[in-house]
Order: sequence, then C-alpha cells, then structure tokens
Amino acid sequence: MDYVIEMLNITKDFPGIRANDDVTLQVKKGEIHALLGENGAGKSTLMSILFGLYKPNKGQIKVNGKEVNIDNPHVANDLGIGMVHQHFKLVENFTVTENIILGDEPKKSFGRVDIEKARKRVKETSEKYGLSVDPDSKIEDISVGMQQRVEISKMLYRDAEILIFDEPTAVLTPQEIDDLMNIMRTFAKEGKSIILITHKLKEIKAVADTCTVLRRGKMIGSVNVADVTEKDLAEMMVGREVFFQVDKPERKQGKKIVEIKKLNVKDNRGLMAVNNLSLDIHAGEILGLAGIDGNGQTELIEALSGLRKIDSGSIALNDEDISNRSIRKITEAGVGHIPQDRHKYGLVLDFRLDENLVLQTYYKEPNSVRGILKHDEITKKAQQIIDEFDVRSGQGAMTVARSMSGGNQQKAIIGREIDRSPDFLIAAQPTRGLDVGAIEYIHSRLVAEREKERAILMISLELDEILNISDRIAVIYEGEIVGILDPKKTDEKEIGLMMSGSKRVGVANE
Repeated sequence: MDYVIEMLNITKDFPGIRANDDVTLQVKKGEIHALLGENGAGKSTLMSILFGLYKPNKGQIKVNGKEVNIDNPHVANDLGIGMVHQHFKLVENFTVTENIILGDEPKKSFGRVDIEKARKRVKETSEKYGLSVDPDSKIEDISVGMQQRVEISKMLYRDAEILIFDEPTAVLTPQEIDDLMNIMRTFAKEGKSIILITHKLKEIKAVADTCTVLRRGKMIGSVNVADVTEKDLAEMMVGREVFFQVDKPERKQGKKIVEIKKLNVKDNRGLMAVNNLSLDIHAGEILGLAGIDGNGQTELIEALSGLRKIDSGSIALNDEDISNRSIRKITEAGVGHIPQDRHKYGLVLDFRLDENLVLQTYYKEPNSVRGILKHDEITKKAQQIIDEFDVRSGQGAMTVARSMSGGNQQKAIIGREIDRSPDFLIAAQPTRGLDVGAIEYIHSRLVAEREKERAILMISLELDEILNISDRIAVIYEGEIVGILDPKKTDEKEIGLMMSGSKRVGVANE
C-alpha cells in the first residue's frame, strides 16, 4: 500500500523518560488519521519529530515512499508538511498577513517585502477554503478560533499537503469545532492528508478515518474508526474501562459561601464585559457557568480571583467583602483558582515543578522559616501532589514545568489548588487538554471537594461537562446571567439557545 507518511520504529528519549518507544505510524493520502493517547503518551513528541523540531534516537521516516532526514521545520515545509501547534506561534502585534508570510516573504526589487501580493494570496486562500480570515487584522484583536485559522492559512500558504493538527479543538467553542471539522473534510476531499492529535473521542468518531493509539510512549494499535466505539477507543487509550458519567451523590444545598451582587467589570478596551451580574454559590455545590467564549467569563474569573479590578458591585466570601483585594489577600481568604490559561496564569514555565506547586504557600511554614526556604519540605509537599494527582514528568519534582505535556501541567495546577482545600474554588476549563482518564479523575476530585462542603464555580465550554457534574447551571450571555437551570431538567439544545441569547428563563438565584 502507498503511504504519504511512514514513521517506522521511532524511539525518542528525554532525560528520565522514553517519550516514544518503537512507534510506527503510517498515513494514507487523502485520509484523516487520528493520533490518540493520554496526556504524556508521546503524541506531540512523535509529531514534533515529523515536523523537524526533534531528532529521533532511532527509526526512519519516509515521505511518499522516499526516506528523508527532517532535521528542522524548513525541511518539513519543503516536503509539504505543515503543523498547527497546540499553543499558537503567532506574533501578537503583527497583522494576519505578516504572520502568515513570516520566514517566507515574497520580495519586490531591492529586497523589499511585497505585502500586497501576499495579502492577495492570503485572501484568495481564505475564500477558497472558507476560512474567513481578514488579512489586515492584528492577531491581538481576533478570537482564539480565528487565530487558529491564521495558523491553518500559514500551512496552506506554504503549499502543505500533509497537515498536522495538535489538539486543535482545545480552545474552540462548539460552533468553531464544527467549522474546523468541515474545513478538515474539505482538505481530505482535495487529497490532503491530515494527522489529528487529540484525546476527544467524539471528534475522532465524527471526522477521522483511521486512529492510531499510543499509551505511555508505546503503540497499542491502529484501527478503522468506523469499526470501533468510543468506549473501545477509551479502553485502548488508558488500558482499563472508563466511566463517562461521574457518580455524584444527591445533596441538599448548604449555606451561602459566595455572594456576587450587581457586579460590573470592564474589559481591556474599557467596555463593560460583566453587566450587573448577581450570583450565589453555596457550600457543597458545583455551579456550572455555560456560555460562548467571550461573553464576560474571563473578566468575571479575573474579578473573582483578584486579577482585575471591578467597576462596581460586590463580591463576598463567607459574608466578608473581598472586592478589589490583592491576589494574595483573596487567596488567603479561601479562594482557589484553576486558570483557563495555564501558561499565562497557572505556572511559571521556567520554574521547576516543586517551585510551581508552592507558589501560594512558599512564604508559610513548613515551606519556609523566618524567610528561608526549606527545600526538603517543598520537595516533600510536591512529591505528595505528584503522587496523588498522577502528574507524569521525566525528573519528578525537579522537572522544569515548560518541558511537561500540557495535560500534566494542568494536573499539577489542579493538584496545587485542591491540595489547599479552599472554601471557594474557581475551576476555569479544568479539563481543557486532558484525556478521558484524566477528565474522569478530575471530575471525581471536584465532586470530592463538593462533598467537603466547598463552593465550586466551574466555567466550561464543554456542554457535556457542564451537564455531567453541575448541581445548577448558570448561562452567561453578553456579561449577564440569562438563566439558572437544573441539569436534570434541561439539555444541550436549551442551553445552546440561551448561550446565543435567543432564549431567557427566570433568573431567580435559588
């Protein structure tokens, strides 16, 4: 059989860890080939080898039947291989066109960049594939979903025939995910080959032809997607049966822990992003906040955690006003925060894992005594969180956070926040970028915090997650709460209508 890509017996070692162990991946022309695995299973490493970012210790790569040596991304581009990374590689204050042509600029005479020619080609590509990117917009002014389309346009501009997507839907809304799936199908029909790194089983079933499964660096097998169920794929991925529904005991609503009254918060442009928002969260409940990205969730989270000043209104925790306090004072009052952007707000990427796990407590005993850090105690605490939350890393507590997989970075943050057992836990996209096994575990930990009478606000773009573990669901639209729903009496369709502003229900806060 003719394959466009053959990665044969690939092995890759990093300090303390074998990321790929004798892995073989074969991709046919015009197919969508999913690469499935748990966090840290070696998916991104394998694709980084194909794209020339890493060199394998062993193994060979063939493109269209010919053995090749891909020792940097320029070689990959010349071979028609493009990659959209999980964390986009864009220059914020450049325009869309400037980002797309970066490193491959068309020149006029005297070496000047022919920006008009590039702009025209970007526009033509965008129209041909229905990408709807505006060549003149600045990256900092466009949505995350649109930034991803810029990354896709970058590949197409370089005439890529083999397109690698690394966790492409982790930051997208449900509508953007549907649009991306359609774009992928169009590419496949055109004869382009797509490798889709993901752990979202629903998406694999919706769009992929073939699926190769990795577990702890080893290849488990390749299957025809039409012949297997989501449950089969989950078991191949984690090596055991996975339960998609969380077991959540019934409980009565406890006392009011958090009271948000008539809150108004402005965004970075000075426009009101949170409008007169009132919400109560009680002991022993998970309140799910559903909404399309960009409807005030970010500003609300930042106001609650101290990252952003509020304009008016109040936030009370256990009857104490914590509005506009410093981040440390809010943390000490009993607020935990799992941020939606783990790199920006969750970790200091160049610190070690143990240092990251005591960011809020390093100045307290036993982590320090009279201002002197006690490294043995810090390492001991870090090891306890690593073991409890199954944080996988090459060098344990000494691992630099940047070198860990996204999912394991997320587990470290969740472990750090839950370990402090705050009265009020803000969980923003807590399972973004996690595989089904890790999602199942994190959901069970959130439910365990609920059992300890904690108040939990969970913000998620995943409606099945909101429906699965919330006790009540608040829907936000244009910075306002447009309804509070009982998860047992609603469905994705009703929530979806409210998220788009076309339906409201009584906003009583009971």
